[in-house]
Amino acid sequence: MSTVFVSANSHTFARSLLPREIGLKEEKLSHLHFYFHDIVSGPNPTAVRVAEAKMTNTSATGFGAVVMIDDLLTEGPDMSSKEVGRAQGIYALASQNDVGLLMVQNYVFTEGKYNGSTLSVLGRNAVLSGVRELAIVGGSGLFRFARGYARAKTHTFDLNTGDACVEYDVYVFHY
Repeated sequence: MSTVFVSANSHTFARSLLPREIGLKEEKLSHLHFYFHDIVSGPNPTAVRVAEAKMTNTSATGFGAVVMIDDLLTEGPDMSSKEVGRAQGIYALASQNDVGLLMVQNYVFTEGKYNGSTLSVLGRNAVLSGVRELAIVGGSGLFRFARGYARAKTHTFDLNTGDACVEYDVYVFHY
């Protein structure tokens, strides 16, 4: 006959922690400013329609279209200005009454101290409004535990091509 002893504290599903226990320092608020280039035209678009509903092409708002993006983020409004990252994800035309996008994207930073870090964005973008706000719901790298918001303002929109440049001001709490 053998006896097996089991420790009472062997596994715990959840426990409370202090941020310093996992190496987190003081929380800070950062402001990032950049331009988002959504290119739907030409031989190398950065935004491509990947799905649509039967009624999408007859809808005044494009309702039902789903677009995959890998959009350039730059310091200035010109596409030739310094690249700071990419916006990767999807947006869907989610309103039957106005041009309202559901945006699900990651800002993937490639420059400076934020190189390799990401911010996750989720929200409604009423593109015809002067200024729109989207929620920052998380992040990685230097943006672990991120929360905040992004303010979007259309800088240019080409009615002939559908290409757009959008100015972003992002305010984010992170460690």
